[in-house]
Amino acid sequence: QVKLVESGGGLVQAGDSLRLSCAASGLMRSSYTMAWFRQAPGKECEFVAAIIWTGSSTNYAGSVKDRFTISRDNAKNTVHLQMNSLKPEDTAVYYCGRRLGSISTAAFDFRSWGQGTQVTVSP
Repeated sequence: QVKLVESGGGLVQAGDSLRLSCAASGLMRSSYTMAWFRQAPGKECEFVAAIIWTGSSTNYAGSVKDRFTISRDNAKNTVHLQMNSLKPEDTAVYYCGRRLGSISTAAFDFRSWGQGTQVTVSP
């Protein structure tokens, strides 16, 4: 059974950058999709970004496009989310998810999840 462990969250100021990482245990296959979702207090879970494990395709939420970049490190079984120009509205717990299949922006399509990492952006 896969285990996903997120890291890299923290407290930053608006305009700063953070890099989140999600380390996956077990064998990663080209047919897997990895994604980042986030959930702010009192709000629903929101899709952020996704990547096919081959790296051939990515998808971003409109609110983070051109600011966030998702990438993967095959050798380390790790997915990264580089977050630049952070805004207070990016404050949330960020979760890493994995699914077998093509990119999806729906959280219910992902069967494996990490424990989450808190990102707080002050004005």
